[in-house]
Amino acid sequence: MTFIDTHCHLDAAEFGGIQPALMETALAAGVGRIVVPSVARANFEAVRELCARFPACAPAYGIHPMYTDSATPEDLDVLRGYLRDHRPVAIGEIGLDFFIEPHDRARQEYFFAAQLRLAREFDLPVLLHVRRAQDTVLKHLRQFYGSGGSAAKLRAGIVHAFSGSRQQAEEFIGLGFRLGFGGAMTYPRATRLRELAATLPLESIVLETDAPDIAPCFLERGAPNKPEYLPRIAQTLAELRGMPLAEIAAATTANALTVLPALTPSHL
Repeated sequence: MTFIDTHCHLDAAEFGGIQPALMETALAAGVGRIVVPSVARANFEAVRELCARFPACAPAYGIHPMYTDSATPEDLDVLRGYLRDHRPVAIGEIGLDFFIEPHDRARQEYFFAAQLRLAREFDLPVLLHVRRAQDTVLKHLRQFYGSGGSAAKLRAGIVHAFSGSRQQAEEFIGLGFRLGFGGAMTYPRATRLRELAATLPLESIVLETDAPDIAPCFLERGAPNKPEYLPRIAQTLAELRGMPLAEIAAATTANALTVLPALTPSHL
């Protein structure tokens, strides 16, 4: 069985200096590919270097909504250069976050829309961060997709750490997006999320850790999440759907490769 971690911040400070060991244990656990998104101009180069160092890793470049307060229009020019010169598998992590207060909605939406335009310009999928902003994100996406969710205007991508309603899930799926499920799904009290994981079309689901964040329930409080835990997270999905783990691995891997076509399976 082989798994793809579609969202892992392997360059995070918590992992400083131990990435070789993390990669060794992840590969041994069956995690064959890891997508490493950036969050700001400041870590574009760190993500690029890390992915060059570890062939199983693939980069995504973007400006996270929680970093837009310090972002500048020049950062978008730098991002364009990275997209041109260091072709990533996606633009990300981008989106909107109306959960953390205070937040500047207008500024977040400016950078989100600008990065969607870059995604269209470079014909790249997007990795979306969406908290308390599902409807606003969908509003922006509809402007790029047009009626009927046509992919001719913008590639789809992944809604990272999906936490919306069933109706919102169906709208994202209708636009061609896959939904990322990870550690939050492992908690028994997450009843709505677990019901969605159990009943949404399997072809709409991909797996992620968001390591070192969103630790699964089987870790001690405060322990960092790691990509090696992805198969255990996948086991929860298998149990919720009443399916063999091998089928979950095969389906979610195929889903990730479909929505991220530049994520070649050469290391699987």
